[in-house]
Amino acid sequence: MPKFIIERDIPGAGQMTQADLQAISQRSCAVLRALGPQVQWVESYVTDDKVYCVYIADSAELIREHAEQGGFPANRISEVRAIIDPAIA
Repeated sequence: MPKFIIERDIPGAGQMTQADLQAISQRSCAVLRALGPQVQWVESYVTDDKVYCVYIADSAELIREHAEQGGFPANRISEVRAIIDPAIA
């Protein structure tokens, strides 16, 4: 399955409490369970005003559906074309 990076514009994301982040994570996981195994959340990175998420999914449409059902933005969805790291240098 393809891997995607999702950019979510969430003003004040970096100021969210651990409880806020946990609640969002629980809502996300509930939607993922309903959608089935064709879309999987790998991890997310929270910055000041954005959250960047890594997903594995059959399509970008499934990621959009997840965002819509969860009530959070998916401002930009980009398919990963290659992965590089220091090991390949």
